[in-house]
Amino acid sequence: MLRPLLFLSALIGLAGATVILNQDFNDSSVLNISQCPITFYGKKYEQLYVNITSGNVTICFNGFFNPQTGQDCIVAPPFNTTSAKAGIVSEAPVSPSPIQANLSTIKTNETCFVRVQHVTTVVTDVILFNIGTQAVLKYSTMQSGTFLMDALVNGTKVDTFNATGSGAKTEAYFDISGCRPSGGALFRYDAVITSYPETCSGQMCDETAVVRNFSCGPSERCQGNNTCMFDSTCTVSGPAVIDIHGQVNSVQDRCAYTLMSTPSVPDLQVLANFQERRRKDVSFVDSVTLRLNTTGVRIDLKQDGRVQVDNTTLTLNSSVQLIHGVELSKDQTGVIAKVSLSNYTTSVFFDGKTAQIRLKGPAGKVPSLQGLCGNSSSSLSELRLSAYSAGGCETQYNETTNSTINCNMTTERCNLLKAAPFTACHSDIDPEPYITACNNTLCKYPVVDGLNCQFLEAYARACSLHNITLEGWRSNVSCSPPQAFCQGKICSAHEFCAEKTGCLCRAIFASPYRSTDTLGDPTVCSQNSASITLVGCLLMEKGIDYSALHLKDQNCTGQMDELTNMVTFSFNSSRTCGMEVSTNNSQLIYKNAIMTQNSSGIITRNSQFYIDFSCFYTQPGIKTMGFRIRQISVIKQIVSGTWNYTLTMKAYTDAGRTKAVESNTKIQLNQKIWVGLETDGLDGNSVAVVTDSCWATNQALSNGSLRYDLIKKGCANSADQTVKVERNGQGTSSYFSFNMFQFSGNSTDLYLHCKLDLCVTQNNTCNPVCSGGSRRRRSARLTYVNAPTLITMAWTD
Repeated sequence: MLRPLLFLSALIGLAGATVILNQDFNDSSVLNISQCPITFYGKKYEQLYVNITSGNVTICFNGFFNPQTGQDCIVAPPFNTTSAKAGIVSEAPVSPSPIQANLSTIKTNETCFVRVQHVTTVVTDVILFNIGTQAVLKYSTMQSGTFLMDALVNGTKVDTFNATGSGAKTEAYFDISGCRPSGGALFRYDAVITSYPETCSGQMCDETAVVRNFSCGPSERCQGNNTCMFDSTCTVSGPAVIDIHGQVNSVQDRCAYTLMSTPSVPDLQVLANFQERRRKDVSFVDSVTLRLNTTGVRIDLKQDGRVQVDNTTLTLNSSVQLIHGVELSKDQTGVIAKVSLSNYTTSVFFDGKTAQIRLKGPAGKVPSLQGLCGNSSSSLSELRLSAYSAGGCETQYNETTNSTINCNMTTERCNLLKAAPFTACHSDIDPEPYITACNNTLCKYPVVDGLNCQFLEAYARACSLHNITLEGWRSNVSCSPPQAFCQGKICSAHEFCAEKTGCLCRAIFASPYRSTDTLGDPTVCSQNSASITLVGCLLMEKGIDYSALHLKDQNCTGQMDELTNMVTFSFNSSRTCGMEVSTNNSQLIYKNAIMTQNSSGIITRNSQFYIDFSCFYTQPGIKTMGFRIRQISVIKQIVSGTWNYTLTMKAYTDAGRTKAVESNTKIQLNQKIWVGLETDGLDGNSVAVVTDSCWATNQALSNGSLRYDLIKKGCANSADQTVKVERNGQGTSSYFSFNMFQFSGNSTDLYLHCKLDLCVTQNNTCNPVCSGGSRRRRSARLTYVNAPTLITMAWTD
């Protein structure tokens, strides 16, 4: 009983092992191995036929060994006795597996094994391991010498295994896996069973010894001769991104995003900037950027067909230009940028409304892709690039549904991609992502600016990249041939290019103007001039040609800012452009208007355009300011609407007004004093300052208990012969003089108050007419602005 005990102990000595069969036999035996079937070179067997002779040991799967019958067998070296043991053991997987450590072709762990063993003073094992669709032969011996084993398939030797023993325990592992499709000929790993080179398809024995169909991968294309190339396209059209896996994502905000990057080859990054157009809640791809990370170069593809390298605009045509290793060209359909890196090529096409990124390279050698085009599992927030965003990512917008959109008609239009001639491309490019993108966009956004054909064009172009021509598709769906509508139409940052129309306002920018029904910004008033700026894209929307507009003087036209497309109209005191000056209560108004060219006939069939704008001076209510002689002048800032001017009162001791009264100046009674009232910031061509009245009080208040008049109604007080009005109503300054006095029996404090008017000089005489030095007669045409300014000066010892 020594031998069975030894064998049993060997079988159960494995951790986690379960003995299923333990059987003695002599010469030959048939073993049921259904509980541990062996797949021998691609054919599964549940019985073993073991035969021990003086010449060898044969282990066959379909009958006892007979060289004439063509069997599947293993022919092993002989045992030194005809007695043997057979067993089946189920075992838990061992990690690391000694089988996989010895055989790189074995991909999974064994689950059980069948052992045929000769046990005398020397143990010899022939073990067959079940590894699913694979199998392994192990020969273990403690004998010295070279031991050869043959593997027969259908009676033909397919392998010879060599095990060399040194007297110590020797273990050798051999792979007995393969494929036999439909029970036919034997094929080894990676062997092609059937092949159709023109389609790169057929059958092969894969790495787990399973017959599998092969063809190019979902992102690969057959180049013929069984050569597959990675060739995939990412399409970005409107807000939709259709990645290389056919997944659809939609960008809802006004941000920049990574479309494509390759972490393993970090030289190139492709970005897209999305901005709104006619609606605030729908964004469109607005520009595409290639960043060459190694050199730091940035190449921007703009909506208007411009290509900028680090903000320098290039001049391109259909001939390829090589710029920093990037091939650039442009034709009437759009711009193409092509970059070759490592073992793949990236081509970027952009026509201002659709971007298509094509990657091409050897199958299995294109690096993994990140970004909206490559990694479908990434969220938008992970790929958002706020630092590169032109519109800002912070605010999300909602708008009411456009009631004019018929989503049913939109669906019918988008579903044209399901019909001929587009069906010719369906086997290469799935139309469903394009249909989804089309429906999602056109059910929210009006069908304008070529959107009716945009997604159909994007699909047709993706097909053309794979050499599939869709004959007559444009006429079938009523789409015009591609034209460079927007190329050369440089729009400002707040505009977008609308097909056949030109530069129109982006919705967010235009919103405040539309809410107030205005076409531009408020009038800008500065000293002696006024201007108004109209928004060029708002004019474009209303079909107004800015070059046909002018002020009341037809020679005064608007100036277009080429960078912002804003049109400015202006006039000033020297270039009045038909300016009219008028008064309204406390305001002096400068008025002009923007209008279209006057019609030469009594009728016109063109739309009329008229916008009036104005600037005005206005004066605050009467205020009194008191001064002592140490304050030699008073400056009062008059805030008049959006026009400002400054009024100054100064006192002098000489007629030339060169010696100003200072804090230490001693003023004597009866000493002559000259007073100047001067302004800065008034338009002297259209307005004059008139000193209406000046009087003295013994208090800071202008209505003090004691009052003495110096000027009344613009003329010197006839009762005081020392008062002389030297200049009044003849410009933007006035002057008078008088002899110093004080109130009898009162303090020496003296306060001087003056009240001024602004007078329109246009068609008007502003200087007061005084008779006999004491009485004043106003001109019938004299026009004043009401609510005059009061300024006060005070003297004291």
